[in-house]
Amino acid sequence: MAQAQVRSYFVVGTDTNVGKTYIASALLQHFVRAGLKAVGMKPIAAGCELGLQGEWLDAQINEDVLALSNAGNVKAPLDVINPYCFAPAIAPHIAAEQAGIAMTLDAITQAYQQLMALAEVVIVEGAGGFFVPINQTQTLADLALRLNIPIILVVGMRLGCLNHALLTVEAIEARGLKLTGWVANQIDPNMPMFEENLSSLQQRIVAPCLSVVRWQETVNFATTLNF
Repeated sequence: MAQAQVRSYFVVGTDTNVGKTYIASALLQHFVRAGLKAVGMKPIAAGCELGLQGEWLDAQINEDVLALSNAGNVKAPLDVINPYCFAPAIAPHIAAEQAGIAMTLDAITQAYQQLMALAEVVIVEGAGGFFVPINQTQTLADLALRLNIPIILVVGMRLGCLNHALLTVEAIEARGLKLTGWVANQIDPNMPMFEENLSSLQQRIVAPCLSVVRWQETVNFATTLNF
């Protein structure tokens, strides 16, 4: 009997620290509640706790990877969930250069395909913003093209988010990628004119707003929403 088609989504952000892991974890929990086998993937992570030889020490791994692993209901090897992990909490391509490692899209794609064989839903979380470098010639945008799966954009709602969000949407659409939807995640509790900024984004982004997350509130996706 043939396996049902796997649904996959690539969660990208308008910047670093905009809540990608929080939203990706909520997506995993959404699909788990729907009765689906769901697994998360963090292809590249910086700020990992490693041993002397670069191996995982124990469960105290990168916080993002741990959150994704806990949110899904499919167990997979850590080096498949997170093919590239680096101890310094710095730009991953710089961390890779310091470690003498050349990150490749092929290695990430192979790990992604392994996860597709295990689950019905795969949530891939990016690193930083859409143009974060992976190596000397490629960025996260190139990975998005390689995987060619629908994108969910996390907009960090703070001063300056309009420019960051609209530039990212334009970059996604210019590459012929599908923007399935976006999430407005309030990361500044004192953001002035929140409603007006939200309305500005809703008017300018054709893709639907999947959720509006107020400061420190729970993410809620409509149960009838068709991702």
